[in-house]
Amino acid sequence: MNERLTNNWFMKWMESSLMPVLARIAQNVILQSIRDAFSSFALPVILTGSLFLIIANPPLAEGANWGPIVAWANAIKPIAGQLMIPFNLSFGIMALMVAFGTAYSLATRWDLDEAMTGIISMLAFLVTTFPASDVTKVSFGDVLNYLGGQGLFVAIIIGVLTAVVVRFFNKQGLVIKMPEAVPPYVVRSFMALVPMFVMVVSAWIVEWIVWANFKVTLPQLVIELFKPLVAASNSYWAALAEIILMMLLWSLGIHGMNVVSSIAYPFWMSQLAANVKALNAHQPMTGIVTEPFFHMFTHLGGSGTTWPLVIMFLFSASKQLKTIGTAELIPAIFNINEPLIFGAPIVLNPILMIPFIIAPAAVVTINYIAFHFHLVTGPLYQLPFTVPVFIGGFISSGLDWRGPILQLVNLIVAGIIYYPFFKMYEAQLLKNERELEEK
Repeated sequence: MNERLTNNWFMKWMESSLMPVLARIAQNVILQSIRDAFSSFALPVILTGSLFLIIANPPLAEGANWGPIVAWANAIKPIAGQLMIPFNLSFGIMALMVAFGTAYSLATRWDLDEAMTGIISMLAFLVTTFPASDVTKVSFGDVLNYLGGQGLFVAIIIGVLTAVVVRFFNKQGLVIKMPEAVPPYVVRSFMALVPMFVMVVSAWIVEWIVWANFKVTLPQLVIELFKPLVAASNSYWAALAEIILMMLLWSLGIHGMNVVSSIAYPFWMSQLAANVKALNAHQPMTGIVTEPFFHMFTHLGGSGTTWPLVIMFLFSASKQLKTIGTAELIPAIFNINEPLIFGAPIVLNPILMIPFIIAPAAVVTINYIAFHFHLVTGPLYQLPFTVPVFIGGFISSGLDWRGPILQLVNLIVAGIIYYPFFKMYEAQLLKNERELEEK
């Protein structure tokens, strides 16, 4: 196998030319910080909000008439507005958390004061979300959308800029320094004053200019400018390109989901927020390419839709594959498959790399068709990626029984694609094992 890899010009080109470029992208501190902002700061808020969204909007699939759910819907109807308060004040401030988290994560990597950098970013972002008018006459509900999904792009930009500004002022010594006898917490406050003043004033000036010329806030202007990109990100071709890039990166040993999500996450969350808005307005949901689209319906058993491969390994005649399948069984239940990816290995394996890319691409195609033609409800609710198959499909599609059916279809299709390549690889390993035994 090693000789075949060495003689394969395509693998040589990927290792020498493509992999270094992708590795640099994966190691970019700004992209890593944006990813961490979502996973560490925004995700708990989103999950909490999703819980209350389910409570306030009993998830009934179209045409469903399940007695307990109908009774539940009728019972909470008088207090649905009150039940939405925790959702609106958790999911609804997602962008605020991202502004804090992006600056915080960058500050951690640049050895800055994490908390103060995050607070500066959050304050600057808040300034941009309110109209440049008498703020006491502005309803909080009017700006809530832009503190959530529709403000993500501005939140990320301000988070990065804040960390850059704080780093610059610290490096240049353009901060207020206090005598050594002053308590550390007071020193921190005074050191943050200059960059805080610069960021808040800059945000205020930009907001004032935008409001004076367009009569909208900065997040409103940015979302209008980004509408073509958001629409394009919800297309089948965008989903297909994203999944192929994820699998190519994984095939080279780079965490594909982390790299792609650090760029695509704002688009995914904008679509998810649009679905929530449509649900509350009792309108059809149009967002398809979202985070649950990948984690709940594509990455079944982990990236690459590898659950079928785990089962094949378990019953393999090859001792190596059987051992890997046994070790991967429990992690696969929770959609973790690094033992499989690096143990089989799939990384830089010219045989298994092919179905590892083709199977998820086929699954994405099936998913897109199912959601586009409303054969399955959702995707609506974001869950932790470790939620097992079938349970995740049922909940994230709004308790639609067709969600797990879609997942089952995906697993069968992926299994059909993987099988011939598995048998080819198994035959190769069995031959190697026999030769070793003879020696």
